[in-house]
Amino acid sequence: MKHRIVTAAQMKAIEQAGNSHGLPYLQMMENAGLAAYAELKNVLPQPGSLLVVCGKGNNGGDGFVIARAAAKEGWKVTVLLAEGEPKTPDAITNFERLHGLPVEICSDGSGLSHEPFTAVVDALYGTGFHGSLRPSGLAACALMNRQHENGAFVLAIDLPSGISTDTGEVAEGAVRADLTVTFDSYKPLHTAVSSAPLCGKIVCDDIGIRDEWHPVF
Repeated sequence: MKHRIVTAAQMKAIEQAGNSHGLPYLQMMENAGLAAYAELKNVLPQPGSLLVVCGKGNNGGDGFVIARAAAKEGWKVTVLLAEGEPKTPDAITNFERLHGLPVEICSDGSGLSHEPFTAVVDALYGTGFHGSLRPSGLAACALMNRQHENGAFVLAIDLPSGISTDTGEVAEGAVRADLTVTFDSYKPLHTAVSSAPLCGKIVCDDIGIRDEWHPVF
């Protein structure tokens, strides 16, 4: 994969191109979640306890895919709906796919602060985030950072929540990750001096969008 850096708007156009070439958004979400879960297993090959903190958009949808894959392989999975139930169609689909699996769904993270997790997945905010964290997001990020301080391995999907994709501006309370998994292309925040240290190791995984499908920017 080329070391390509694209903005949030460019990435949206790349995904639109993939969809128009017959790679549905739902399949891209599946590919992204499974790729990120594979990266987690590279670090932690033995199942443990996993907290997946999900937002209400497509970043949360990636988190639901990870939660499903992990639960099927013996992880003790807790999903925190940090801002309520998902709102986008593909995220809703993947949330519904958790039904019937041994996954604990929480809508309040206050009781999770002192529960020891082996790993935490930050699937709260994706490339659309900018500005400052809302109270619910601030609380969820604080929970993830406390888990990190207590020894949990933190994997961020696309970017640690609380960072602006295009500027690398870091909001107060942003997540500190050990590993950030992004997809198809790197984003400006991954190389920005202000934000790169919060990403930990950065990996860019393929989700099936062919280079020849990419729009010319």
